[in-house]
Amino acid sequence: MKRKVSLGLVLVLLALLFMGLKIKIEQIPRRRIPGSSIIYIPSGKYLKMATFGYSSLLADIIYIWAIQYYGNYAIPDRFTYLTHIFSIISELDPRWVDPYEVGALIAFFDFQDVPLALKILDMGFAKNPDQWIFPLEAGHYAQLYKKDFELARDYYKKTMAVKGAPDIAKRLYAEAAFKTSDLKTSWETWLEVYQTASDPQIKKIASNHLYEVKAAGDTAVLKSALEKYKERFGRNPAELERLVRTGFLASLPQDLDGKDYLYDPQTGEIKTQVIPWKR
Repeated sequence: MKRKVSLGLVLVLLALLFMGLKIKIEQIPRRRIPGSSIIYIPSGKYLKMATFGYSSLLADIIYIWAIQYYGNYAIPDRFTYLTHIFSIISELDPRWVDPYEVGALIAFFDFQDVPLALKILDMGFAKNPDQWIFPLEAGHYAQLYKKDFELARDYYKKTMAVKGAPDIAKRLYAEAAFKTSDLKTSWETWLEVYQTASDPQIKKIASNHLYEVKAAGDTAVLKSALEKYKERFGRNPAELERLVRTGFLASLPQDLDGKDYLYDPQTGEIKTQVIPWKR
């Protein structure tokens, strides 16, 4: 009975503490200080000392308030101190995953700020290094919205290093390596996926990517030889076989299915006989 009373008293004190802070904050004119509704909330470290061991409960209250605050479109400067409020929540309850993910969503979809979304996810991963969801989601943001495939690749690599990470992380890492022209890493990773996959569909996906990676490497070799041929003779060869006869190549590469590449002597274009995804 005493425990229930003490817990109830703590809840009341926490509610009063936060409401008191909120009232004081709302009295500060927003016109004078942008983001004043946020920056005057004490840091999580100090709030934690005032919670009597129930910091996660205060984190819940602040989180609910934050969702309402950031959903208020009448506050134009509400995103200025986004990391401040979520860092407070992380200090109060560092193992709570949802606020980091939601904070990143708010940063990107409402504020269109990918670096800010990544900063919040990095904060979550720093507090929870055993949670692969943070670098995986950060990789998605970097790849899909920032178009930074090198950064995405780093995030997927971090994901793969976390115990229990999903298999898709390896496939995303392989594709990001391909986008950064690291064909060797991409080939090795896709080959590992192909050799270890038990799902026929995953094997097919890996096979198509291996076809794509090999074609990209072979095309680069052929184009380099074509440039050297053209420098010497002033024109493109009538057929690719002349690259071998003139010593620019030891042999002509073939695609993963053992077929020759198509070549247009007028334009110098080289392409595969089939589209990888229609093999």
